[in-house]
Amino acid sequence: MRTVFDPAELGAGRFYRLLTATVVPRPIAWVSTTISADGVPNVAPYSFFTVAGTAPPVVQFTSVGRKDSLRNIEETGEFVINIATVPLMEQVNATSAGFAHDIDEFEQVGLRAERSERVHPPRVAESPASIECTLHRVIEVGDCFVVMGDVVAVTVRPDVLADDGAPDFAALAPASRLGRTEWGLTPEVRTLPRPPQ
Repeated sequence: MRTVFDPAELGAGRFYRLLTATVVPRPIAWVSTTISADGVPNVAPYSFFTVAGTAPPVVQFTSVGRKDSLRNIEETGEFVINIATVPLMEQVNATSAGFAHDIDEFEQVGLRAERSERVHPPRVAESPASIECTLHRVIEVGDCFVVMGDVVAVTVRPDVLADDGAPDFAALAPASRLGRTEWGLTPEVRTLPRPPQ
């Protein structure tokens, strides 16, 4: 027998907590933007994040509500997704605070903004990998906004690259969000080849 949860009965807040404790672990898009092409940098974490397409490459994250990152992306058409890692968890969490729109969040939490390769918003220098994007589209879903970005560059520090040229999972050390105030550490990895086609 199972407990059945009805979203209409629980209400949005309680059902959000149920969903985020059930859909786990969730990778974190640590999104950096600017207020304008040459404006104040902003960085904030979003735990609804994934790849949306591969040819062309598109990534997506969801903003629950209309937040600074979304407004900045709509204004400038550009953003960077920095990989949130276990060593950076405290700073990732600190950037989730409700800073005023014109506050430099890099400076507030002790991060270094580093020039990106193809877009105006800076990347987080401390993050070992970043995905530079131009805005593909924003899709409104109830009180949320799915932000899709065309990937124009991926930058990875050499020390986290494996012999095959892709990031090594253990070296990348990604953090994840779980339910409540829980965070996931980089888990143990098992290799399991796909069945033949």
